[in-house]
Amino acid sequence: MLAVPGQLPQDRERYGLEVKWDGIRALLHRNGALKVTGRHGADYTRRYPEISGFGVKNAVIDGEVVALDPRGRPSFVRLQHRMHLTDPEETMLKLYPVTYLPFDLLYLDGTTLLDLPYRDRRSLLDELDIGAPPYFPGESDLLAATKEQGLEGVVAKRLDSPYRPGTRSPWWIKVKHLSTREVVIGGWKPGKGRRSGGVGSLIMGVFTERGLTYVGHVGTGFTDDVLDQLDAFLRPLEIPRSPFQNDVPWRNRWVRPDLVGEVAYTMWTDDLRLRHPVWRGLRPDKLPSEVTL
Repeated sequence: MLAVPGQLPQDRERYGLEVKWDGIRALLHRNGALKVTGRHGADYTRRYPEISGFGVKNAVIDGEVVALDPRGRPSFVRLQHRMHLTDPEETMLKLYPVTYLPFDLLYLDGTTLLDLPYRDRRSLLDELDIGAPPYFPGESDLLAATKEQGLEGVVAKRLDSPYRPGTRSPWWIKVKHLSTREVVIGGWKPGKGRRSGGVGSLIMGVFTERGLTYVGHVGTGFTDDVLDQLDAFLRPLEIPRSPFQNDVPWRNRWVRPDLVGEVAYTMWTDDLRLRHPVWRGLRPDKLPSEVTL
């Protein structure tokens, strides 16, 4: 179940507030052996072995995989070091450990809980005592507290809402302090100076009724290691012509629009360009077809 972006609702007494964790969504399935899957069914079990210790026997749990910084805050940058490792070595497990933060309970001891209200599912989840972060009354000042602590925002969830897999529902509202969104990579602009011969900036698009539509380029937020990684991912996807349906300035290198990334930005311009985008990382848990205007 997915949330819609928006503001805190007026009738806040009907909602519970959770911290919005800056990580990767994952479902934990435990029926004998443990299995961890992503939103689209990808098997994350070996990718995140730290999750194997959850002491539940017959349950399906929804939550977020996060990598914490030294101050205990989720760091998407740190998580990037783990997202593409299908079988991480012990060194990476020690350098960039992950934590699983459960926030919903979908199935328990032979009973499907999807039709139960959110408040009841959360009560059952808390009884499992597996470290689920708390939720707070809708009238609380959690939004201000998350901003002060440098967290991403909150998710407001209707206390009476059922769980509807695959649905983006206004029963759940995500309220962010910083505007972020997914973009599809359609090409790159070659670098100059120390970036010469590699990726200088990425050409971004989103899907509209016209097809893949150019919305700008992003050239900040990269480390040298990230640029090397992007170069390795992009070169096998090269194609001779632009995948965009509208004109793109400059001479660029084009790729099949198979990769999704995430950027932070300040606003949309009148001509549908992302203003001041900053690269945050690849999102292998997202499908390009989901990235729409």
